[in-house]
Amino acid sequence: MTIDPRSHTPVYVQLADLLRQRIESGEFGPGTTLPSETRLTQEYGIGREAVRMATSLLRSEGLVSTVRGHGSHVRETPVRRPVEVPAGGTVVARMPTGAERRSMQLDEGVPVLEIRHPEGATEVLAGDQVELTRPAAG
Repeated sequence: MTIDPRSHTPVYVQLADLLRQRIESGEFGPGTTLPSETRLTQEYGIGREAVRMATSLLRSEGLVSTVRGHGSHVRETPVRRPVEVPAGGTVVARMPTGAERRSMQLDEGVPVLEIRHPEGATEVLAGDQVELTRPAAG
């Protein structure tokens, strides 16, 4: 796996693609720490900023989370709980506000789902923690 600096694809995108492949193949399983910035710059012969941009791209996709001083880790696959969308209700997917991200402790790249009930109530849930279901036909 190499990076081609002459390619039309930016080097940070190439690195993100390589790391994503390693995550999706299971080589980097959930909880695994990604190689350090220094190691990636040496291994692929690219600059530190390109490594940071690649990591940021993977974070925005919800594949990794980063803790300052502890590196970037492959995110665990969350356990999803079923949530029934009531008859007549609607669901809107959106990115959370800063306050919602903090209060719900959401990683970057994780959307929220707004479930709007027919009587007017609204629930906001982490998009990676729920599985939407419909009421059984009766």
